[in-house]
Amino acid sequence: MSDASIDPVNRSASAAAPVPKPGALETIVQAAVEQGILPAGASAADAHRAGGTARPWPVVLLTALGAWLAALPLLAMFGLFFGEWIVRDAGAYVIGAVVLAGATAALRSKDLPIFLEQLAFPALLTGAGLLGFAFGRDMGLQPAAAFMLVVALAVAALVALPWLRVLLGAGAAALFAVLIWPGSDGRWALSPLVPWSMVHGVLAVWVGLLLWQRHALGRGSAGNWLAALLEPLACGWLLVLLWGICGLSGQTFLVGGAFGAGIGGELVREVGREVGPRAFALQWLVQAASVLLALVAAAIAQRAWPVLRQPRAAVVALVLAMLCWFSPLLGSALLALAIAGTTRRWGQATAAALACTWIMGGFYYLLAWPLTTKAMVLVACGALLGVLAWSALRTPRAAAVPGETGHAARHWAHRMGPWLLALSAVATVAVANIGIADKENTIANGQKVYVPLAPVDPRSLMQGDYMRLRFTLPPMVDIDRREAGVEGLLGSRPYAVGRLDARGVVAWERVEKYDAPIAPGEFRIQLTPKNSDWTLVTDGWYFAEGDASRWEQARFGEFRVQPDGKALLVGMADDQLVPIGR
Repeated sequence: MSDASIDPVNRSASAAAPVPKPGALETIVQAAVEQGILPAGASAADAHRAGGTARPWPVVLLTALGAWLAALPLLAMFGLFFGEWIVRDAGAYVIGAVVLAGATAALRSKDLPIFLEQLAFPALLTGAGLLGFAFGRDMGLQPAAAFMLVVALAVAALVALPWLRVLLGAGAAALFAVLIWPGSDGRWALSPLVPWSMVHGVLAVWVGLLLWQRHALGRGSAGNWLAALLEPLACGWLLVLLWGICGLSGQTFLVGGAFGAGIGGELVREVGREVGPRAFALQWLVQAASVLLALVAAAIAQRAWPVLRQPRAAVVALVLAMLCWFSPLLGSALLALAIAGTTRRWGQATAAALACTWIMGGFYYLLAWPLTTKAMVLVACGALLGVLAWSALRTPRAAAVPGETGHAARHWAHRMGPWLLALSAVATVAVANIGIADKENTIANGQKVYVPLAPVDPRSLMQGDYMRLRFTLPPMVDIDRREAGVEGLLGSRPYAVGRLDARGVVAWERVEKYDAPIAPGEFRIQLTPKNSDWTLVTDGWYFAEGDASRWEQARFGEFRVQPDGKALLVGMADDQLVPIGR
């Protein structure tokens, strides 16, 4: 259960602290007590601690770990004996239904020991997985998703465990996204307009769940029960929505340099490529929809919090709306932030704020706009927000009201604000210049190495100011591709080891893990994880628009390599090792 008010509609509140609809949260807490979700005597302040403090989270975590360790061998033995019947015959239906029903019945028990509760959870997943497999095998992906969506909602209605309902809400959101995916149309199934539409379809359902909850609240015991059910379901639904938004937006600033970018950065451009003559109309539609959602979010926040009804706040809203024109998924995240914040769902609001930050950081990798355009937009937005902050700091404050809370904090912020801004600017410049100095040292002192370019699908070779790269690598690197995500995240990256011929072209010999010793005359380059694969430094080369024909002659990548394996791609060369673009 969230500590938020259930009322999702924006309402006027005092400037000091928004107050939820009188009696709304207390009503929902009482409904949760009647269901056994909260202990007897729980108050609204305890709503976020569903189940009380009888089960500290470390105890629950350790118990769950023990239950999973006990369940996995049992499930493996079960699959060993009945595997053929499950895979080919009706066993998946029979066993899945029995296991799912048994796990649901066990989880409905109010006096179930915690170990059995955690043991029933993998059984629940197993039963649902078998049923999903059976329906997907016999009926197809989308009918199976529809059936499992109903199953997830039914289990959520039967089992009054908030954490499980959150997970079921997340699963229901993912199943709904599969359900509305137009997989039967090969042309539209691969269009970037589809994931954008799917995300906003999931967003619309989340808003509908909150409105339904508000309508049900206070309408007798049945209505309160429904409102209590919808709260954790909507929470899980929103978390999957935010995860999808971040995934489609690609990697955020600096993270993309290590792990690659997603498809959201190309969303606006690819919409135009996919739909032919309606390119600009749909591109503008996507961008305008994002701006409209941002303006709706601002209106919701201003209606709930009167302190935002001032010109400075309106200018901030316009700046965010302008960023939404460049980032078509930012508007939906801002709307989620406004709704969660104004209804005092602080945990969900924090998740939405992190999603907004991620999307704005991903603007750095947006290839649909020239680098100069992105720089001008960010500089203009930053300068405008800086002027607003400076103006707010210089605005005379009213005298403190005796007993007013928060005055000391505001006074501290007023006095220290300029210093904090200056410190942030210095830190930003320092971090950027440290990185620049390191790369300049690599260019000046690193060993020159030419690496052949491997063939790349010509349909995705040239993308305006971007060239997709794939360098030749030692054959053994294929063994490590399955580890690219985990090992790259942990920083334990392998090295490609090779020798140089008379021209300076590399001849790869093997792949070594971490800091294994190398023989005299050999050198090594640390591999970089990109999209669940390994590459050398980067998989892309950027250049000025209109120069694609010149860079099509590239056959080698020119690197500067340090003794410790760190490398930098500094240029491209043709088949005669003549540098291109110099």
